[in-house]
Amino acid sequence: MIPMAFDYVRPSTVDEAISALAAAGEDGKVISGGQSLMPVLRLRMAAPTTLVDIGSIAEMKGVTDGGDHLVVGANATHYEVMNDALVKQHAPLLAQAAGTVADPAIRHRGTFGGSLAHADPAGDLPTVALALDATMVAKGPNGTREIAAKDFFVDYFTSALEPEEILVAVKVPKLGDGWSTHYEKFNRTAQAWATVGVAAAVKRQNGTITEARVALTNMGPSPVRASSVEAALAGAAATTDAIAAAAANAADGTRPTSDLHASAEFREHLAKVLTKRAVAQAAGV
Repeated sequence: MIPMAFDYVRPSTVDEAISALAAAGEDGKVISGGQSLMPVLRLRMAAPTTLVDIGSIAEMKGVTDGGDHLVVGANATHYEVMNDALVKQHAPLLAQAAGTVADPAIRHRGTFGGSLAHADPAGDLPTVALALDATMVAKGPNGTREIAAKDFFVDYFTSALEPEEILVAVKVPKLGDGWSTHYEKFNRTAQAWATVGVAAAVKRQNGTITEARVALTNMGPSPVRASSVEAALAGAAATTDAIAAAAANAADGTRPTSDLHASAEFREHLAKVLTKRAVAQAAGV
């Protein structure tokens, strides 16, 4: 199908983009890489009157070192994130997950910030942002505010961004010594969304897991932390049996749906299996 007619604006600064979005009103829509929005427009599932293209805004690109965290520009593509030296060194979980997004063509066009703002519960990067306790930096007419990942993803395709706000960057904490990570997902084909995915970060000391962070993809209307698993792993021995026992709790508190790709029961099963694999890989056992 052909999208509905719309006006197109391509600002060169964040402030210009905010002004353009405010002028467009409630029917304005932000676009960057367009890999999520364009299919929706073609299916006429969305009909904005104005598209504000932020893809050329230089201040929203790149990855910088912020001391105890990385600052990832919202316009950084998946390809740039997965190959950035700082990300590989300080947030390898993010680099690994970015490398599993769709296919090379989409990874070269799609953006990190766009994936997060789209808030698809089947998306890989929102789950990783949650597991890493990332902070979203949003800017709008009332200034800049920071939103914790746990508060950013609200519901299906719904984030905490206000209508006139733009996600400009993401602060990703450096995990530091003793931490290892892994992203595990099940999908039907290489280009398909995750049926279920698991982002795991594990801190080990003297054969014991001292802290763990586990987040799940596509197990509800938004990415979710597997708090029961995290609690069971804290202080547990870094052994296969201990990890398996903790992973058995992976589906606790989740709300997976049944669809053409998998039943809710199958997703619950996958969550347990993939959590075991992800945690074991991160723990090195």
